[in-house]
Amino acid sequence: MSLQFIGIDPQTGDDESPTVWVDQEKGELVFQGWKAGPELEAECAALELPGHAVGIPDTEAVVRIPARMVDMIRKACDAVERADQVR
Repeated sequence: MSLQFIGIDPQTGDDESPTVWVDQEKGELVFQGWKAGPELEAECAALELPGHAVGIPDTEAVVRIPARMVDMIRKACDAVERADQVR
């Protein structure tokens, strides 16, 4: 796996580190964030949306990313798009 570090929450403490990476080989964004918690996870799992099964598969997770990281997420989107154009 070829991870490109994009950024870490600028207000991170020693015990928390929401982080954004790009997996350059797979062309995917990779996020580390706070666990959603049971209430938010249940709310997300209960939503019925077109093309989206109810529930959260065991291979997926709901994570929280602070809004102050939006610029990093944009940077990651740009990086993954550039990598995709090269492949």
